[in-house]
Amino acid sequence: MTSVDRVKKICKERKIPISKLEKDLGYANGYIGQLRKGVFPGDRLKEISDYLSLSIDYILNGEDAGEKYYLNEETAQTAQKIFENKELRLLFDTAKDADPDDLKTVHDMLLALKRKERGDID
Repeated sequence: MTSVDRVKKICKERKIPISKLEKDLGYANGYIGQLRKGVFPGDRLKEISDYLSLSIDYILNGEDAGEKYYLNEETAQTAQKIFENKELRLLFDTAKDADPDDLKTVHDMLLALKRKERGDID
């Protein structure tokens, strides 16, 4: 797989149209599709890796040289769950700038709802 194929695949998985990537980075429309050799020039490779939050190594050969976006696996798994679940994304988006006391209230309410579902009503 070439680096261009890898970027196309990643964009497809993340539901990022190639045209959006091209526009956001200031490239001509259809630029990526025109790279016949499947290789990005060095400066553009760096821009794309930054845009997609991927290492250059991963784009070039599909392997990371030990770099990880998240410091631990639990955080990576949680982020993936939020990314994949629309309702969790909505909750996260709403909660990320909420007051800590309000977050505590919502947390308590969700726990109460879970207990109710299980029939653990006090």
